Amino acid sequence: MMLRLVGVARRKAAPVMAGGTAGGERWMSAAAVANGGGRLEGKIALITGGASGLGKAAAREFIEEGAQAVILADINSKLGLETARDLGPKARFLHCDVTAEDTVAAAVDAAVARHGRLDVMLNSAGVVGPLSPGTSRLASLDLALFDAVMSVNVRGTLAGIKHATRVMAPAAGDGGGGGGSILCMASISGVLGGLGTYPYSVSKFAIAGIVKAAAAELSRSGVRVNCISPYAVPTPMVVGQFSALLGEGADEAQVAAVVRGLGELRGATCEAVDIARAAVYLASDDAKYVSGHNLVVDGGFTSYKHMNLPFPTKQPQE
Repeated sequence: MMLRLVGVARRKAAPVMAGGTAGGERWMSAAAVANGGGRLEGKIALITGGASGLGKAAAREFIEEGAQAVILADINSKLGLETARDLGPKARFLHCDVTAEDTVAAAVDAAVARHGRLDVMLNSAGVVGPLSPGTSRLASLDLALFDAVMSVNVRGTLAGIKHATRVMAPAAGDGGGGGGSILCMASISGVLGGLGTYPYSVSKFAIAGIVKAAAAELSRSGVRVNCISPYAVPTPMVVGQFSALLGEGADEAQVAAVVRGLGELRGATCEAVDIARAAVYLASDDAKYVSGHNLVVDGGFTSYKHMNLPFPTKQPQE
C-alpha cells in the first residue's frame, strides 16, 4: 500500500537535502498572561507518553497555562526523569507501560493520592510500528505485528480512559458532581485511508470510535472525552520514521524540514505546540460543552482532494 505522505515526502526531499527549506518558522508558545492565571489554573493532569514528542509539548503548555501539577507517565524512565527536570517543579515522572493495565491504574492512583483528584488525563502514548510489507499490504498482513501496535495504541488508550473514569466520575449514588477531561491522541491516519500502515491506521480509527462510544456514557457523569488528530509533526518518532523511509543522506534537521513542508496550508506549518494548544483548549473550561469530538489539526489536509480532470488545452487563435 502506497503511503501518501511518504510519496509527497520523497518528492520534496531532494531540494531540502540540497540546502533548501520547507515550511515556515516555528510558532513559539507564549506563557499565560502575567499574574492573570491560565486556562488550566490549578488543574492536575496526567499524560501518558509524556516524556517526549507531543506528550512533552502538551505537558509544557499545560504548565504554562497554570496547571498545578503534571504527571508524566512513560515507559522511558531515563528520558522521563530528564523531561520532568526540564519542565520544572510542577512536573513529576512516573514509570508506566500502557500495555500493562496495573501500571496505568497505579499512575492514576498516585496522582490522586498526591493531589486529591485528577482533572485531566491525556492518553498520548503510542507507537508507529514497523514499516515492513507485513504491515502495509493486506494480503501479507502480519497479525502479530498488528496486535503489538493495537496493544499500545488502542488497549493502552482504553486503559487510560478506564482508570481516569474510575476517579473522575462520581461514585454511584453519592450525589457528587464528578467531572474531568479525558483526551486521546488520534491521527489524520485515522481520518483518511492510505496515510499509514494498517496497524497504525486501524488503531487511530479505533481511537476516534472509542471517544464517541465513551462520550455516550461519560457525559452522564460530567466527564468529557475527546481526541485530537494531528497532521505530521516533526517529533523524534516521526523524524525517525521518515529518516528510515528516505534512506541515507538525510540528517535530522533535513528530515524535519521535509516533514514541515508536507502541509497544504500556505504560510503555516504544523508544530508540536499547535497540538499542545489544541489539548489545552479541550482540557480547559473553554471546551466545557465539547465531548465526543475529534479535533483535527491538519491545515485542511483531510478536508478535500483535488481531481485530475482532463481539461482541454486552449488553442491559440489563428
